[in-house]
Amino acid sequence: MHIGILCQTVRKPLCLTVMSMNMTVIGTLKSYPVRMLSVTSRCTMHNSHHSTFDTQVQLGRHQVSSSAPVMPSQAFSEFDDASLVAEIGRQGDVIKGLKAQKKSKTEQQPYVDRLLALKNELAARLAKNNEKKYDRSALEGLLLKRFFYAPSFAIYGGVTGLFDFGPPGAALQNNLINLWRKHFVLEEDMLEIECTNLTPEAVFKTSGHVDRFADYMVRDVKTGEIFRADHLVKQVLKTRLEDDFALKSGTFDKKKVAKGKPQPEQLKSEVKAEYEMVLESLDNYQGDDLWKLMQKLEIKAPDTGNDVTEPKLFNLMFETYIGPTGQFKGYLRPETAQGHFLNFKRLLESNQGQMPFASASIGKSFRNEISPRQGLLRVREFTMAEIEHYVDPLKKDHPRFHKVKDVVLDLYPADRQLQGLGTVRMTVGDAVAKGVINNETLGYFVARIHLFLLRIGINQARLRFRQHMANEMAHYATDCWDAEIESSYGWIECVGCADRSAYDLTAHSKATKEKLVVRESLPEPIIRDAVVLEVKKAVFGPAFKGNAKYVMGYLGTLLANGEEWDEVKLKDGEISWDTQKLRDLQEKIKAGGGSTTVVGTDGKNYVLTDKMIEIVGRKETVNVREYTPNVIEPSFGLGRILYSLLEHSWWIREGDDEARNVLSFNPAIAPTKALILPISSNKDFNPFIQQAADSLRREGVSTRVDDSAASIGKRYARNDELGTPFAITIDFQTVRDATVTLRERDSLKQIRQDIPTIVSVIKDLAEERITWADVESKYPAFVGQDLSD
Repeated sequence: MHIGILCQTVRKPLCLTVMSMNMTVIGTLKSYPVRMLSVTSRCTMHNSHHSTFDTQVQLGRHQVSSSAPVMPSQAFSEFDDASLVAEIGRQGDVIKGLKAQKKSKTEQQPYVDRLLALKNELAARLAKNNEKKYDRSALEGLLLKRFFYAPSFAIYGGVTGLFDFGPPGAALQNNLINLWRKHFVLEEDMLEIECTNLTPEAVFKTSGHVDRFADYMVRDVKTGEIFRADHLVKQVLKTRLEDDFALKSGTFDKKKVAKGKPQPEQLKSEVKAEYEMVLESLDNYQGDDLWKLMQKLEIKAPDTGNDVTEPKLFNLMFETYIGPTGQFKGYLRPETAQGHFLNFKRLLESNQGQMPFASASIGKSFRNEISPRQGLLRVREFTMAEIEHYVDPLKKDHPRFHKVKDVVLDLYPADRQLQGLGTVRMTVGDAVAKGVINNETLGYFVARIHLFLLRIGINQARLRFRQHMANEMAHYATDCWDAEIESSYGWIECVGCADRSAYDLTAHSKATKEKLVVRESLPEPIIRDAVVLEVKKAVFGPAFKGNAKYVMGYLGTLLANGEEWDEVKLKDGEISWDTQKLRDLQEKIKAGGGSTTVVGTDGKNYVLTDKMIEIVGRKETVNVREYTPNVIEPSFGLGRILYSLLEHSWWIREGDDEARNVLSFNPAIAPTKALILPISSNKDFNPFIQQAADSLRREGVSTRVDDSAASIGKRYARNDELGTPFAITIDFQTVRDATVTLRERDSLKQIRQDIPTIVSVIKDLAEERITWADVESKYPAFVGQDLSD
């Protein structure tokens, strides 16, 4: 099951830790079998201040017993959390050894007692950490109050899955986009494009989205309420596990059970294990298997307890009609990628025909989600940033790989998921060398995604890259790694990095008869042995007469790479035969005594003889290599990244009178970089307010002036909630010597300098040229009057 543990201290961000546990340890402990304890306890401070503990250990099937609440003990103070878990594992191994030596229970007892004491100590620490739960509703209340985002059309009742961004939310997303553009488009010299949202049906028919872009949907048989089937299973099983935990720990509130609904019961160990296994492998269930699972587990509608219907596929694309006739069917795009592929030839030409290269786009996508929930994490209209990197399938190395090879990643490969193991930490260089990540180009972009997410302020301890298992791979992908970010909703996929191979370009080329390929002149001609088919027209034509085109259509199926029959191109060596198919046909004709029956493109049978065609070997000179590029695609869901960033940035500053919300955005993406506050409404301050505001805005630094009547402490707090990193205070000393103070949001530390110096400092901080530590080392701290209320 998953338990949220909060680590909260003064001037430290709130952080949620998710633990996957087969043991319940909190409050008053009863006696439970312990099979596997997977503990992750993280306490994170803003920016570079991280204190992280992350480990996993096999404990065996021992009993944890206690008749009273346990408290952390000084007896084990020499152990931090990680070493305490390790010590529990070692002590368990000692007891196993004693049992193997057939030692008596009396001889084993001191070691058993110590093991139980260690486990109780760990339980006490976890229980102590769990005294405060992550209050997501408080964060969401803050975001709504400050209008980061809000439900669309709220005064009309709203529409699920649609949100409007307010001034701080829009500015935050724009800054995120601008930093993304700098990090990828500019630094990687990509070709940025913008394509239409409306797309003809034929495009998505070819790409596979019309047939495959769907989820399974079920309905409450009585109320008609709709659920996405896999999400319903997950919700029901998690609720059962949480209730089981609460029942066993004595914390279950019977009042929360709706009137008329049965009280939950404790789960047997084998049932609990089954639920946990299903949750880990839920993506494996499709169609009939999913329905059988739901029936077996008795999955009901959560609010009513009613049965649900059999799962049916529901296509997630918004269907529409283009033009007044109502006959030209189209869709709102569910991804931006197809526009890249359809413009491949133009993009290649824009890059002077050179490979490899990448195109990038930022724009809206639309998915008609079955039951959108979880705020910005599952919506029907959202902003995506996508990259399509085109690479020679025979040369998947990357010229800049050496720059990222030492980047350390937390990887969750498919094989470790199947074995029930956790993440593994390694450099991207080692991951590629060991084959964990397939090739350098894929590894390069995984590392660059990692660096980007850290750059915007995502907590590294709550970031991992999970490889898709075969059953959950998109229809167009051969390999895919998701950047998953941990939030109060668990691990959420925020970026996908897929190797789409040549799927899209090949499919569109075949459908449109437009060759989407790269042609490269060889440094030296290659002479090769080739097997070719020659048609003896003098015999072939008269034999088949008007049906000759159908037999020629059959011969076209023997060409390599799905090429179409074209005698001119065939003669010039631009297309070639599939050697194996020709050999097979030659053997059939030989076995048939000089003839064989084939099926023409009209579906009829025709007799083909060795008098009509000849299959021969010959030498060919090849001057040009032609290939369809493979595509590596990083795809960013900006709304999901933005929400995760909001959770990672939010913390509570304890004050003398009240706790205050703080959003610790990095200066580069903060909606407003600088706040200007006069300590009073004195008119003598006005020229300095104007000078500071005008100077910052001329430098492109987003600035707000707060000259309201509220106390300066409350104005600071109000803008801390908006994530403004720096505040300029104008006071009576400013009037005397034209200096102002600059306050840093998280540390509350200040410096005092003249306005031009402060403007320059803020600009450099906002553009990531310097850090606050650099400022503190260069300028003396200002310790003046206490301006807090």
